[in-house]
Amino acid sequence: MAERSTSAVDVADNSGDEPLTAKAEQATADGVAQTRERDTAADEDAAEKKTDTPTDRGASSPPELHSGHKLARRYRLEECVTRLDGFSSWRAVDEKLRRAVGVHLLPADHPRARSVLAAARSSALLGDPRFVQVLDAVEENDLVYVVHEWLPDATELTTLLASAPLEAHDAYQLVSQVSQAMAAAHREGLAHLRLTPSAVLRTSTGQYRIRGLAVNAALRGISSDTPQRTDTEAIGALLYASLTQRWPYEDDAYGLSGLPKGVGLIAPDQVRAGVHRGLSELAMRALVNDGATASRQEPPCTTPEELVKAIGEMPRIRPPEPAFTAPPEYQRTTYQQGTYGRTPPGATQPVQAPPPPLQSRTGRALKWAVSALLIAALGLGSWQLADALMDRENSGDPGTSHTNDGGDKGQPRPKKPISVKGAQEFVVEGRPQSPETVGNTYDKDPATLWRTKTFKDGPQLAPYKPGVGIVYDLGSEQNVSEASIGLRYGGDRTKAALYATDSLTPSTGIESMKKIGTATTSGKELKIAGKKSVKSRYVLLWMTEVPNSGTDGYYGAGFKQGITDVKFKG
Repeated sequence: MAERSTSAVDVADNSGDEPLTAKAEQATADGVAQTRERDTAADEDAAEKKTDTPTDRGASSPPELHSGHKLARRYRLEECVTRLDGFSSWRAVDEKLRRAVGVHLLPADHPRARSVLAAARSSALLGDPRFVQVLDAVEENDLVYVVHEWLPDATELTTLLASAPLEAHDAYQLVSQVSQAMAAAHREGLAHLRLTPSAVLRTSTGQYRIRGLAVNAALRGISSDTPQRTDTEAIGALLYASLTQRWPYEDDAYGLSGLPKGVGLIAPDQVRAGVHRGLSELAMRALVNDGATASRQEPPCTTPEELVKAIGEMPRIRPPEPAFTAPPEYQRTTYQQGTYGRTPPGATQPVQAPPPPLQSRTGRALKWAVSALLIAALGLGSWQLADALMDRENSGDPGTSHTNDGGDKGQPRPKKPISVKGAQEFVVEGRPQSPETVGNTYDKDPATLWRTKTFKDGPQLAPYKPGVGIVYDLGSEQNVSEASIGLRYGGDRTKAALYATDSLTPSTGIESMKKIGTATTSGKELKIAGKKSVKSRYVLLWMTEVPNSGTDGYYGAGFKQGITDVKFKG
């Protein structure tokens, strides 16, 4: 387990968990590549409209900082990615945990320093893995700095849209995930207010992450009297840009061309041919702040929660079928002078005359003998084939292997292991458990683990939580029939189930997923086996009961469980 940061912002779960340090994905400092924020003065004027407040021109200039400067004797500044209006943003390295981080810096006497600190601490308390996490918020040596996650494998939406608009399924995933995340944030009283294409990142697993919740707006002095409406319109603008590769206003912004001047806001399917009609209407319903609606029959969406509901009422947009690639055409070969060889292009083979028939009495007898042998061989082969088929039908199990001598009849075919390509913690309600350590469950190292928080009552997690779990990405659709789970704690009981789902961030509730199997144990090994295999790319491991155990390091006594290793077979 990674060492805890003593200066990080601590957050506590309402279910009685001890404070845990807000963590982030670890990445090596060397070779880290992150798309820079594209915050230019032109983009600020073009994209930030009704919510902006006048900038604080009286702000103090930031201290002279340079690459190699170290904060708190652990955060080494590497590269300045933004310098704007009295603050700067850097890519840095946390030398204590050996991972890349991002840092926002501004003078302690800056007019917005207090609001930036407050926004960062509020964002850290949310702890939602769909947002880039705040790791530290500190005032020190006349500086205020905010440390946040740095995702080396993520790509800005700005970069994704630079070459082409998104496919319908990708745009659907974008608006679904961003809307659900912002709805959760607003339920906790947090708003973004600067939800631009540079604030949305897509990871290598297809998950969308939002950076700068509350902090980006505080850095720029942005506020709004209607924060839910402001964020909903911003989501509509992101969807519009994803469908059309155009910014839905007259001014160019974020590397995208604006709409023609004087035309007004027109639906995405009128801007570009082939746009999904349902997504086009959804974008217009979200952009209601400019007086647009999807149609006269459909009401506008003015909050992220309404947008989530509207998405749920749409038919799901499935990913496109993979294109079929025909195998290469092989050249035919001919038998030439006792050896096989390819016919040269354009060449023709001489037609060989068949040998003359045997006309003698001996020849006719030989022909009849050969024919009889062939008939006998065919009859014997047909009888053996029919006998084998009947044996297989009588066994009633198409998954068993057979031999002619019956030595291994009825033996089940061995199930093959299925490798895991990625994983994401699944949060139904409340706070996540430990999203940054889900990789420990399939890294083939039994010494590492993912662990739940500690609960006061149990073994059932309800009513504190309906359950906790992880969604695994198998890379492609696989026939999944069982899972073996290594557990940290024994005793009492651990109950878990396996479900087939549609993505790393499922669009349906557990009750709508297809259950593969369920199992209960009091030991440290749990095997879940289904009656039959289920074909799916994404599999949810869902725990609803955990055992009671004593104090373990930073984790106090109570009901908790940890997963050290997960293996799937099919």
